[in-house]
Amino acid sequence: MAKIIVAIDFSRGSIHALEYAIKFANNYKSNVMMVWVDDSISQESLYSTSGYNDLSEIKAHFNDIIVQYQDELQAGKLTFKMRKGKVYHEINNVAKKENADLIIAGTHGVSGYEKFWIGSNAYRMVIYASCPVITIRYGFSFSDSTSQIVLPIDNSSETIQKVSFTAKMAKQFNSKVHVLALHSTNLKSIHRKVDAYANKVAKCLEKENINYLSHTIQVKDITHATIEYAREHNVDLIAIMTEQEKAKADILLGAYAQQMIYYSPFPILSVRANKEWNL
Repeated sequence: MAKIIVAIDFSRGSIHALEYAIKFANNYKSNVMMVWVDDSISQESLYSTSGYNDLSEIKAHFNDIIVQYQDELQAGKLTFKMRKGKVYHEINNVAKKENADLIIAGTHGVSGYEKFWIGSNAYRMVIYASCPVITIRYGFSFSDSTSQIVLPIDNSSETIQKVSFTAKMAKQFNSKVHVLALHSTNLKSIHRKVDAYANKVAKCLEKENINYLSHTIQVKDITHATIEYAREHNVDLIAIMTEQEKAKADILLGAYAQQMIYYSPFPILSVRANKEWNL
């Protein structure tokens, strides 16, 4: 993982995301690039950053951050870029241009409030990003490692497309992966499909010598059930998909992803559907 992008608006949530990104980057010996976007021209922005009229003020903020955090980034370089436009478009544009492997963004969740763009744009960043995104809630206490990862599995064919990227991450951190088969219907045919995908995932992890556990749960509210499972097992990360092609699938991952990002107290790794990541 050569470069990690962090969305910065100088809120507590974005600085918390930066601290998380640095801990994350140290495991990969990655560079970290902070990106600030002047969204004052966007009519879609809930909170304008136009209060920063002098770009030298932004540069001064970034230089202060670099002085404070560069030494914590053990083997990489901490840099920044300033852009103008819609936040989610510009973050993705920078990620593409820099060939970034991962975007990390803070979020205050639905119960929090912070008058900056980071929270209101977090889900849009996930939707528009061409690379995986980790969103992390302000206040989540993280360690240097990611030792427990939850992989929720449903009956859509896209559900296994997050496994390849997540497995590579699990190997890097020597993580234990929880393969969580979600039965959200009483139809046995759907159960068999979910279980078949979960078994396929387990075999993939076993082949890669990744420590894993398999669990199957019957659920009514998939968001609540996934979060409660994560809470019971004190996990560090939940890996989900951000979109799926078939609206008839059991779990509408667009809505599921949005709910997970808004409600989860745990960091969420969102992987966009990509056939190249199939098992």
